Amino acid sequence: MAKKEAATVDNRHFDVVVAPVITEKSTLLSENNAVVFKVANDASKPEIKAAVEALFGVTVKAVNTLVQKGKVKRWKGKPYKRSDVKKAIVTLAEGQSIDITTGI
Repeated sequence: MAKKEAATVDNRHFDVVVAPVITEKSTLLSENNAVVFKVANDASKPEIKAAVEALFGVTVKAVNTLVQKGKVKRWKGKPYKRSDVKKAIVTLAEGQSIDITTGI
């Protein structure tokens, strides 16, 4: 069998994956080979998969996305709306892992 070529890193990949999400729930997901990232609002699941595989050199098994709607808050009595945030739960293949504390 031929080796799978490593995906080349494109500038769009850096725009797709914005930041890792480090919370209690996301660290519990790491026990199941899953990592949570903030991603661009217009990013699709295949784009997210390609970006994670190219940036971190891992094999992605599945990508689940969700959009966290922005809350309406008040500051000095005036209301404003927080921005919507899109998150991706990336499930990795068996034996794969990403150390998100080191960065890209």
